[in-house]
Parts: sequence; C-alpha cells; structure tokens
Amino acid sequence: MNNNLKRFGTDWTFQNKMLTYLYLAFFYLRGCLKRLFIGSVKGRLFVGKNVRILYPKNLSVGTDTIIEDGVEINCLTKGGIKFGNRVTIGKYAIIRPSNIYGGPIGEGLEIGNHSNIGPYNYIGCSGKITIGNNVMLGPRVSIYAENHVFDNPELTIKEQGVKKQFVIIEDDCWIASNVVILSGVTIGKGSVVAAGAVVTESIEPYSIAGGVPAKLIKKRR
Repeated sequence: MNNNLKRFGTDWTFQNKMLTYLYLAFFYLRGCLKRLFIGSVKGRLFVGKNVRILYPKNLSVGTDTIIEDGVEINCLTKGGIKFGNRVTIGKYAIIRPSNIYGGPIGEGLEIGNHSNIGPYNYIGCSGKITIGNNVMLGPRVSIYAENHVFDNPELTIKEQGVKKQFVIIEDDCWIASNVVILSGVTIGKGSVVAAGAVVTESIEPYSIAGGVPAKLIKKRR
C-alpha cells in the first residue's frame, strides 16, 4: 500500500496510535446507538459528541462514515441524504435542506466515496447538491442551492419565496477554506477553488479558480 494511504505514518508513536483508537472506540459506540434510527447503514459508523440528526430515516450512509462533534444533519428532503463509503463530516458542520418549522421541503444531498465536508461547513441543499468521489471541502465552506426571489419591490423578500436550483461538484476537487458556492453551478472534475472565492458560474474540469467572483487562474492540464 502507498504510504500516503496508510492511516498512520512512521512518525506516529505507539501511544498516540492507541489514543486515536480509543477516541474511535467511543465514536463507534455512539454510532452503534445512532444506527438504530438511521434509514440505512452499510457498515461501520463513527459518531462524535452532540451530533443532531433530524428525520434520520431519510439518511443512508456507506461504511466507515465519520460524523464529528456538534454536527447537525436535517434529513427532511424529497430525495434523502446519501453518503458513500469513507465520508467524513467535520466538526460543527450543518446540512440543512428544509426549515424544520415549516415551508417547502428541500431536494437533498448526495456525497460520493472518500469525500469530506470540512469543519463549520454549511450545506444548504434545498435544491439538489451532488458531491462526487474524493472531494475535499476545507473549513467554513458554504454551498447554497437556492436564491431568494426579490423581483417585486412591493412585497417583502421573504414573501416572494426562493428559486431552487442545483450545485454539482465533480470528482477529485479541492474546495479551499471560506469558499462560497452559489446555486446553478457545476465545478468540473479535478478542479481547485482558492480560499475565499465566491463561485457564481460553472468551472471547467481541471481548472484553478479564485477571486470574487471566482475566475479562471490557470488550467491544471
């Protein structure tokens, strides 16, 4: 196996390895309890402290899913919330397709294998959000699959509702910290989005993009 794919490098001490396994053991025990309420769990599930999963029957997860401390997942969707294998949801991330106090029900979220949602991410999947395989989202990334309608100045913006669209992040993308991705956008395979960018338009595969709004910096190929 490639050394980069091993869980522990050669610089890990035996003590640190054992502490990590101890932490994972507590995560696994919480996962054993949570899985009793989740719609579908295909393998091991690891859950941190103070995790809140609403409407859990609409959630399906693959093996070795890790949901870290303080995560909130609202699963009230038309299409459900679906995680592939070895997906990690970072600390205090929020996945919110619908307002639990009423209003339209959102479309949902699908995440492929070996992908991660970073700490403090906000995933607003009222429109469908699709995240491919091997995708990395850095800390404090925000994704919004809807926009408020504000065409009529005689009505409040709240009264005019929202327009649902989609967001697609294809395989093998790296979305760096504090990126904002707006609705109707596709980020092509193998792309990198620089920290702090605001993505308002689709990005072609194997691109490096950055800025506000995000523009092509160069191509990886």
